Amino acid sequence: MSHVALFPFASYWPFYLGFLLLVFALLAVDLGVFHRQAHAVSMREAAAWSVVWVALALLFNLGFYLYMRWHFPLDARLMRLPGFDPAGQAWETALEFLAGYVVEYSLSVDNIFVFVVVLSYFAVPVAYQHRVLFFGILGALVSRGIFIALGAALLQFEVVVWLFGAFLVFTGGKMMTSGETEPVEPHERLVIRLFRRYVPVTGGYRGQRFFVRQEGRLHGTPLIIALLFLEATDILFAVDSVPAIFGLTREPFVVFSSNIFAILGLRNLYFLLAGAVDKFHFLKYGLGIVLAFVGLKMTLLNHLWGGQFPIGVSLAFIVAVIAVSIALSLAFPRKAQEGP
Repeated sequence: MSHVALFPFASYWPFYLGFLLLVFALLAVDLGVFHRQAHAVSMREAAAWSVVWVALALLFNLGFYLYMRWHFPLDARLMRLPGFDPAGQAWETALEFLAGYVVEYSLSVDNIFVFVVVLSYFAVPVAYQHRVLFFGILGALVSRGIFIALGAALLQFEVVVWLFGAFLVFTGGKMMTSGETEPVEPHERLVIRLFRRYVPVTGGYRGQRFFVRQEGRLHGTPLIIALLFLEATDILFAVDSVPAIFGLTREPFVVFSSNIFAILGLRNLYFLLAGAVDKFHFLKYGLGIVLAFVGLKMTLLNHLWGGQFPIGVSLAFIVAVIAVSIALSLAFPRKAQEGP
């Protein structure tokens, strides 16, 4: 059966709106209740919140599955499709959400290294780092939504599917063969230069404020510069992660929701792994293999399996590869570089 949108935006826009309201409610509780006062996030707090966000993602997926089990038999449009199995489709879509969540969450671990470099470069005080990452998520909601909308429109053309697949295979190979991350050069980023051209920046931080008024004129602080830089890097991350999830599912709502839930847990994952991210030196090989596999699934494997490679097999392969890469990193730690 060719792909048919399960939740077309024109008919299900209240469904999308409800999800966004849920996300904003969770963020409001996070910032307004638990992180109202700026403070350094401890390892224990980060671990607890990481578990909370993962649990919320799994609970959402369970609720999403139960909703589909109830709703699909009531949708006359879907039930008219030849061979449509509402229970089987609900299960497959729930697995697609889980696979997309695992891929995006795993890619986030690799991206944390860049966050460490950026926040260190700008010398962002530890107490204010959660605030920067929090508002970075709000920007990510917008950028990911745009990327996913464009991806859903472009993937209607078969040639784009093959281009996306080839891009993922290329990206996976590049990730496995690339060296260490290049030094951060914020002054070379166009968005930073444009901001400095029109908005003066203070010479130091002003608490956790992004903007202050000095001598009657609005000034930005280094905190807003760090935030803008994180937003720019998140757009680059989306170039890899959004096509990767589209390689696992063609349903825009599944892509968006799994992507957003993974991003919601990224802040606490940062505080949990920031000091140990370099220990997972085999992870880039695992992620490279996963991206290459998803690219092949999106193109060759789907065609060989009559249009859809089994999502259960894909999920098992992805989890196994990432688990092995993490296990190898812990079993064979990177040797410390000797001094000159």
